[in-house]
Amino acid sequence: MRHIDSLGSQFSISIPPDKDGLIGRDCPAPECESYFKIQVGTGLKGENLPCHCPYCGYTAGQDKFFTKEQVEYAKSVVLNQVTGALLKDLKSLEFNHRPRGAFGIGISMKVTGQPTPIRHYREKRLETEMVCEQCTLRYMIYGVFGFCPDCGEHNSLQIFDKNLELVLKMLDLASNAEVELLNRMVENALEDCVSAFDGFGREICRLHAEKSAEPAKVAKVSFQNLDGAKHNLYALFNVNLSSRVTDEEWKAAVRGFQKRHLLSHTMGVIDEEYVRKSGDVQAATGRKIKVDAEEVRELVRIVRKLAHEVSTALRGM
Repeated sequence: MRHIDSLGSQFSISIPPDKDGLIGRDCPAPECESYFKIQVGTGLKGENLPCHCPYCGYTAGQDKFFTKEQVEYAKSVVLNQVTGALLKDLKSLEFNHRPRGAFGIGISMKVTGQPTPIRHYREKRLETEMVCEQCTLRYMIYGVFGFCPDCGEHNSLQIFDKNLELVLKMLDLASNAEVELLNRMVENALEDCVSAFDGFGREICRLHAEKSAEPAKVAKVSFQNLDGAKHNLYALFNVNLSSRVTDEEWKAAVRGFQKRHLLSHTMGVIDEEYVRKSGDVQAATGRKIKVDAEEVRELVRIVRKLAHEVSTALRGM
């Protein structure tokens, strides 16, 4: 059985990456079991490094994150090699004794068959590709927010910064558009800026909910209204949202967020609530609100400061 013996007692199976160079991972936590992908060779370097689930944060050895399809593939590769070697060994035992003697009796043995087939598979399609700014791991996840599978750094601030870069690119494109399209693109940029901050704020609060005075209320915190967000952050986390911006910067940000509210709820028509909450002394009820590109650029700068301050404050608690 030399072919069987040559296989040894251990097998080393390579998991093939997909066409994008990524391999799948399954979270082993029973309450999660979610799927993500990583590019081997990027990220942290070293032996026996742990893996972090980007969704729930569960941490374990890399060998605990193989997908079910990968395990079945590896088993089939082993069976393919073993049955292939066994067939070769049996093939070497084939014989054919022709009939001899008075009765003309002959005997032979012939081996037929194929090695057990390999169970190939395809990695799943995912939605968001990231390169971790801390460790350079390239990975993909469902949704948007998640922990880096290598270093465990959460990507909320990185995603927020990328969204703001898109807002600035939209404003650059708008500068070359005709007036009607320019106005619409600037308004859309304002809405995207506020939405990016709202999404970031909700996510960063969710991550640190256990540090809150009332964790059950954290999920209800909205960042579309800056004054309300400031009040809730202080009540729940004792964090002052406006501590690192000037009074003028805060007023400008509040005014920008209130303009976004008009665009979303009144087709941009000024109402008394806007006048009261924004402090915009030039606003006249019943008139259409005006949004300037430079005003949105300034808002991007301010909310970036707010986001980085909130992130630093909550992580330092």
